Amino acid sequence: MMKLLLTPMIAGLFIAATGMAFAANVHTVTGTTGQPSETIGTPQTGDATPGNAASAPGSAFNPDGNAGTHYAGTQPQNSKNPKSVSQYDVAGFQQSHNH
Repeated sequence: MMKLLLTPMIAGLFIAATGMAFAANVHTVTGTTGQPSETIGTPQTGDATPGNAASAPGSAFNPDGNAGTHYAGTQPQNSKNPKSVSQYDVAGFQQSHNH
């Protein structure tokens, strides 16, 4: 019974560790510390949007969609904290440096 539980747990830990190993560390690539302040669609990130997310109405990658008015990395939505960045931009930066 213990073997039946142990094998899937080890496999799950291995898969989780593999995903973390492949993520690009923004700080070593840019040479900065703190929030990376990267934006998708720049020369540093390219067009690193997943799938058809740029045309999906609720996607944060679609500036004309519903999320475009609530997006954390866009002014004036984050005017109380001008240094805030969206984690979508960080993910796009990491994706663009893994290919």
